[in-house]
Amino acid sequence: MFPELQEVLALKEELKSHARVETIAEVGDFPITAFAFGSESPEAPVLGITAGVHGIEKIGTWIALSFLRFLQARITWDEGLAWQLKRIRVLFVPIVNPVGMSRFSRCNGNGVDLMRNAPITAENASFLVGGHFISPHLPWYRGNLAQTFEGMETESKALIQYIQRQTQQSIRTVILDMHSGFGLQDQLWFPFAKSTRPFPHLPEVHSLKLALDKVHPNHIYRFEPQAKHYTTHGDLWDYLYLEWMKSQSGELANQNQTSQQSTPSDFSKRLFLPLTLELGSWRWVKKNPIQLFSFMGHYNPVKPHRQKRALRRHLPLFDFLTRIMTSPSLWWPMDPLVRNEMDRVAKKLWF
Repeated sequence: MFPELQEVLALKEELKSHARVETIAEVGDFPITAFAFGSESPEAPVLGITAGVHGIEKIGTWIALSFLRFLQARITWDEGLAWQLKRIRVLFVPIVNPVGMSRFSRCNGNGVDLMRNAPITAENASFLVGGHFISPHLPWYRGNLAQTFEGMETESKALIQYIQRQTQQSIRTVILDMHSGFGLQDQLWFPFAKSTRPFPHLPEVHSLKLALDKVHPNHIYRFEPQAKHYTTHGDLWDYLYLEWMKSQSGELANQNQTSQQSTPSDFSKRLFLPLTLELGSWRWVKKNPIQLFSFMGHYNPVKPHRQKRALRRHLPLFDFLTRIMTSPSLWWPMDPLVRNEMDRVAKKLWF
């Protein structure tokens, strides 16, 4: 058993009286473990932290576990945290791909890149890196049966079903999925991965950016659409977002049968916002070029002091997200006129 999974299982025992802990799937000899803290109300706001979709990107899991330890250290005495957890639900899935992590591999045990595995077709996806059906011996392989939900990998389906179960009725959901392997700067990416077109909740994501800029004016993140860099087939978060939008469309249709006052703007009354924290791993390689000779070094800080720095530098972001999910007046919901103006400003900034 590898160290990261050992820590997850240790936390499972240590937190069983404070969290709802479950095994959402088993892959090979490894469990995929999820933790849920706080409100059990279906409509409660949800903050989700996920990592380890790509097994080689261990730094994301280390950070997710540091967030868990941060929560654990406060949960028995922090009255402010207790107040927050009565109002929101906080989810953790620290290792989505345990087989890949045990093998120091990007893909899972079947050679599938889980972040290319959903039944989503991109517009002008980047060659190979955008996902392909050629062979599991090449990186970014989507899987033979990835054109349908049932054909997806066990890990992908387990994550999707867990997130849907925990968030389907939530008034607002923000997911932070952690990755590494691209760029010199830590980046916060928002949908879509499949398209360079703006997505429907662009005003909300821009409002969240402005709130982060206001609260932490010296933050370290570049906040922008993922597709600004490349587009990919099969993104799990695109799939979850679009499935959520379908469910909201059905709900609005049912409302319209009894009322003529619902409009597409009612989408702004609920929110499902998946974000990717893409850690700028090229910075670690630039500072320590010898990492180029190690596959793990392409994705993770190797020097102990850089590992420690990575584990502490994102705690303000986690604290910001828990607080703003509890107190949304700074960024959400918005008056329709304000939302239209925010949409215009966001498109000018990013598109």
